[in-house]
Amino acid sequence: MTDLNVSVLIGRVTRDIGENDFGYLPNGTARMNTSIAVNRSVKKGDSWTDEVSYFDITIWGKTAENLKPYIKKGTQISVQGYLKQDRWEKEGRKMSKVVIVANEVRLLGGKPEGQGGQPQGQSYGQPAPANADGFPEDIPF
Repeated sequence: MTDLNVSVLIGRVTRDIGENDFGYLPNGTARMNTSIAVNRSVKKGDSWTDEVSYFDITIWGKTAENLKPYIKKGTQISVQGYLKQDRWEKEGRKMSKVVIVANEVRLLGGKPEGQGGQPQGQSYGQPAPANADGFPEDIPF
């Protein structure tokens, strides 16, 4: 049986896209790195508080190119993708981090304060190819 690796998050972009966050590989494929903050309400005693988690996102290809003008600090987005663990060695120590590789990104909600021109509810990504029955071919059953 094939394992399942799917992540769906809704959160707000934590920073504007800088020159190190967007670029092209030698083969011409676009790559964009960003991160989102996701709030979760947690009850502590008699009151509720927000607990914030931060997630790194990698967006590839036409999706990255199409989204670049709209990804700004505070923009609310929905990300559907999979988890990928990056591993490297630094000064003799093994390091790793988990990133979400986006298959689909959707711009949500209204514009962040002080910004204009963001299309609401616009979705970017490549759907899985469907067979003659209309079901994606990569379903493992």
